[in-house]
Amino acid sequence: MTQPAVSIQLKNFQDQFDIPLTKIIGRKLYVTDFGKEIYTMAERVIRGMYAVNYKMMSCKGFMTGRLIISVVSIGKYVMPYFLADFSKKNPGVDLVMGVANKARVIKSLQNNEIDFALVSVLPNNINVNKEILLINQLHLVGNHEQKNKGVEIGEDELKEMSLIFREEGFGVCQTMEEYFRKHKFYIRKKIELTSNEALKQGVIEGLRNSIMPLIGICNELLNGELKIIPAVGFPIKSHWYLIWLKNEKMNQWRKPT
Repeated sequence: MTQPAVSIQLKNFQDQFDIPLTKIIGRKLYVTDFGKEIYTMAERVIRGMYAVNYKMMSCKGFMTGRLIISVVSIGKYVMPYFLADFSKKNPGVDLVMGVANKARVIKSLQNNEIDFALVSVLPNNINVNKEILLINQLHLVGNHEQKNKGVEIGEDELKEMSLIFREEGFGVCQTMEEYFRKHKFYIRKKIELTSNEALKQGVIEGLRNSIMPLIGICNELLNGELKIIPAVGFPIKSHWYLIWLKNEKMNQWRKPT
């Protein structure tokens, strides 16, 4: 929902009560004690509704529960392919997929807030089981005006190239940096953007070239907005991993209490 739509719904909800649910101090919105009590009761009602639905589906012989998955930003292009058939075969399972940066995804898994995570770089601070879902290919990418004679760009030319990067902490950025360290050369980083959509738009408009995962630019390649630039050592290959906590029991679905 958009912010104005949320405000309207919140006002309509507040109209049901004579006591304020929220209060504004300075420019910040705070939930009152009464509002917190209403939230707790509403959450209990919603959990009860889920429980009824799960029970009904279970009696029909369906697998039931709530499966929560968190994916890194580019992962939103990957995970739906794997969830589609699962969802059709298991209508009694409610799927929840959140998108966040790698640090937040790993923290959610570590805190047992989610069942699975999709990442391109494995965490080194927690014990996880892993399953490779897909090969991740990173290509040097430019806009439709980029011209090449079918000859690969060499390392010397690549070193002189200014690129658009994602900010530090994202899996794609980490994979790129590891590749550069391995080949012992430094690329001038002139522009850093905080979202994949902004990065794609920057390349489309000719701001700079970039190194991007193939899975996230398929449509732009098909419609001619972006093009892959042949370069020595590319594509950079890594994997998309589905991970879960080492001691997590795979047959235990999350159900409301």
